[in-house]
Amino acid sequence: MYRLIAKRLLKGKVVPVLGAGVNLCERPPEAVFQPGHYLPSGAELAAVLAKDYPMIKTRDLAQVAQYIAALAGQGPLYDELHDVFDADYPPTRLHRFLARMSRHTRTAGRGCMLFVTTNYDDALERAFADEGEPYELVTYIAEGKDRGRFRHFRADGKVTVIDRPNKYNELRLDRSPVIAKIHGAVDRRSHLDSYVITEDHYIDYLTRADVGGLFPVNLGMKLRASHFLFLGYSLRDWNLRVMLYRLWAEQQGMTYNSWAIQADPDPIDERAWDERGVDILPVSCQDFVGALEVEVQKLLQAEGAEAA
Repeated sequence: MYRLIAKRLLKGKVVPVLGAGVNLCERPPEAVFQPGHYLPSGAELAAVLAKDYPMIKTRDLAQVAQYIAALAGQGPLYDELHDVFDADYPPTRLHRFLARMSRHTRTAGRGCMLFVTTNYDDALERAFADEGEPYELVTYIAEGKDRGRFRHFRADGKVTVIDRPNKYNELRLDRSPVIAKIHGAVDRRSHLDSYVITEDHYIDYLTRADVGGLFPVNLGMKLRASHFLFLGYSLRDWNLRVMLYRLWAEQQGMTYNSWAIQADPDPIDERAWDERGVDILPVSCQDFVGALEVEVQKLLQAEGAEAA
């Protein structure tokens, strides 16, 4: 399986989909959330948000966020989230590997990769910057007059709200890789933060137009002709279930198997993934990226030998 995934990655035919578990890659088991050092898990983020609200007993992130928005407003909720994610968290080994894969497929003339994430942090972007790999960024807008659209942060610094995604051609995967933050993200430069995080946000997200009217056209085309590689997710996560609704709709009629990396999946997760045609590799993200690096290197060496 590793060799197959490596081959498809090198051909530029895999869309990595990153969840919160990716940020725990390489984190020691005894370590906990530490601002600027270790990014929070979903449960840790819920605890941080709820610390000043003793009346909130749940630790479900969407419920905690919903309570805070109701008690204090969206502004204070966004302020708390910005404080958590406005720090230079170091990219993990997985982030760095993906940035290198992006550079390889681009320079090899195999097109540019699309990366999809529901994470709010900018660790992946930092890995790209460290590798000197250019990228375009799009983030979902969860609040305000442009709610339900994407915002395009261009490489030249300009910011564009994508009003007509089925007509928007400025995201060119023949020119630059794209990182799509489909549940919003922190914006550490201009404070255009956006977070799909409350229960109301998820409901609104689901009731938007079908995915063909949500994703910019070129990204939709890429999704329709790629495998998905799910990293750092459990099917019990709200954000994954909502996201799958969108992604599966985008791939209707296509035959591209998908893979999920999930250490110690329970029978419920195994059955749920299987029903969606997703093969599970029951390993940690850290072990997975280590094994995949080996396979990629073997394939690159073989390519080099053939070229010689």
